[in-house]
Amino acid sequence: MSDVQETRYVYVTFIRTTPEALWTALTSPEFTRRYWFGMHQESEWAPGSPWKLVFSDGRVADTGEILECDPPHRLVIKWRNEFRPEIAAEGYSRCVITLEPFEGAIKLTITHTIDARNSKLIEAVSGGWPRILSNLKSLLETGETIFATTL
Repeated sequence: MSDVQETRYVYVTFIRTTPEALWTALTSPEFTRRYWFGMHQESEWAPGSPWKLVFSDGRVADTGEILECDPPHRLVIKWRNEFRPEIAAEGYSRCVITLEPFEGAIKLTITHTIDARNSKLIEAVSGGWPRILSNLKSLLETGETIFATTL
């Protein structure tokens, strides 16, 4: 048995929107830029297709592969940080995004895991996901983000 333990971060929020609008917000580069601090994602959004998260200046932040894509319900991304060497050295993580209708809203759950004890990636995403998803929720519900949207 391996002594490596999985490190996990889970974030759950409820957004007053439709599954389709939330899915578009999560996958559209134009919409993503509005709440993800100017960054955008690039992918064909099909299992096996490459995925990357790109800074506004064109540098690649993260790369990976789409493992599952079931619009507008579930998305699974094999994910690796590319711009911080100490995090990139940890290898690939797994990000599972689920959307579920719940009492007139959509329950959005992000589960980010990696097979590394005391992961620097999980430490980083535990600070990033709340800001990103707070911006997303606010943008969808009010038309405005909470935090400045440029890095």
